[in-house]
Amino acid sequence: MQVESFLERSAARSPEKTALVCDGRRFTYRQLEARANRLAWLLISGGVQRGDRVAIDLENSAEAVISVFAILKASAVFLVVNPTAKVEKVRYILNNCRATGLITDRTKLGILSDDLADAPHLQSVFVAGGLPGAEFMTTKRLFDLTAALEDGDLPTAPPIKKCIDIDLAALIYTSGSTGRPKGVMLTHLNIVSAATSITIYLENRSDDIILSALPLSFDYGLYQVLMAFQIAGTVVMERSFTYPYRIIELLNQERVTGFPIVPTISAMLLQLDLSAHRFPALRYITNTAAALPTDQIRRLRGLFPEVRIFSMYGLTECKRASYLAPDQIDIRPTSVGRGMPNEEVYIVDDTGQLAEAGTVGELVVRGSNVMKGYWELPEETERMLKPGPVLGEKVLHTGDLFRMDEEGYLYFVGRKDDIIKTRGEKVSPREVEDVLHAMPGVAEAAVIGVPDDVMGEAIKAVVRPQSGVNLTGEEVIHWCSLKLENFMVPKFVDFLSEFPKTSTGKISKRDLAMASAAASTAPRTSDQ
Repeated sequence: MQVESFLERSAARSPEKTALVCDGRRFTYRQLEARANRLAWLLISGGVQRGDRVAIDLENSAEAVISVFAILKASAVFLVVNPTAKVEKVRYILNNCRATGLITDRTKLGILSDDLADAPHLQSVFVAGGLPGAEFMTTKRLFDLTAALEDGDLPTAPPIKKCIDIDLAALIYTSGSTGRPKGVMLTHLNIVSAATSITIYLENRSDDIILSALPLSFDYGLYQVLMAFQIAGTVVMERSFTYPYRIIELLNQERVTGFPIVPTISAMLLQLDLSAHRFPALRYITNTAAALPTDQIRRLRGLFPEVRIFSMYGLTECKRASYLAPDQIDIRPTSVGRGMPNEEVYIVDDTGQLAEAGTVGELVVRGSNVMKGYWELPEETERMLKPGPVLGEKVLHTGDLFRMDEEGYLYFVGRKDDIIKTRGEKVSPREVEDVLHAMPGVAEAAVIGVPDDVMGEAIKAVVRPQSGVNLTGEEVIHWCSLKLENFMVPKFVDFLSEFPKTSTGKISKRDLAMASAAASTAPRTSDQ
């Protein structure tokens, strides 16, 4: 099965059912299927061929959802760009995967216009919201996406399928240890397997209505749409959780049954006065990205006493690794559960041997949900995908340290690398450090993660200014906010006159964390 079959089968089974609610608009499965087919033909007429990569640079919207399925129908590979990504990162991603197509809107096109010339593989740009005026100059072919979606002259029948389930379906860019984003390659089989396993343990059904305020560039947000369409359910999609009371209203107005959150959303919910609200339709809440603090779990249970809460752990490379069943949330609230259906998880020690119960080791994931690899990064792929217990197979070594109890429940201990996981996003310290080093007046800089009840981890920048230069934490944060996505901007800034170093001259992050804790001087203002 291919991923686009989720939409096609639901449209055939329930054509007049509401599939998507977004921006005040409601779309049936029949309407989405027809629009996805039209856009697929437009992509093909724009030169998109089998296996080509097509980037989607849109806010959460119906057009973004339609684009995902249209790209797959055109036998191409989709990638959703974080809508807050700066132009430099967008350009890097386009060039790294050699994207031949870009789907964006008129506003973003204006921001990206000067950088499109530096994307030599990009041939065609499909623009939502109308084409720019004659004054807009570009060598790329421009197509009016909005007109195409409503144009009866374009075919509504889908193109002939050319892909099979082992073909590439998506690239999801995530931070890497080099500081450059790396593309996680997911096949149709990877996505279908993950979505099927998750809908099994969540016990999803066709009358489910899922409210998602998570970006489609975040696999957690993307899968809410994919899973809902797989079961012929309904997605109520918001652009963000910026207006919490709007989300609360929608939970009741749309009779939402499923609500995916991350710890940041949980913390914001718990700050609201919800005493006047009841959520009779809400059946389950899911959490991933970072473990919910025990206190938040207790308070959520009090706020939603009849709702099942699923605590989950995953990473982009396999989508989901484990889940804690709701009947265990009060018994073992610090656990992230056991492996999901059709998947095996286990712990290995430093020698690669199975670790005994209670022993800390690296988590390994075995299953058809495990990625194909990293886009054109064979060495990094080999570090993560290693020979498994069955001859010829590869299993995912997550790089995360866990312990497993005698009943098979997993407990997160820490990460082997220095990747910071904050607000549900992976952040490479190297990428933030590169921005800090480019700031005038900075002699040395390093970035570490510190525990945070809301974010999971918060980003702390430690800076050594050049001699005679005075910098403030606010200045450092403002500089970063101009260069980085919001979730990558440090929450804290410390200043040191000297950095602890190893014998080889490298900054010792372990010693740095200790020194920084003792010299903490400039917390970020509360608007972050």
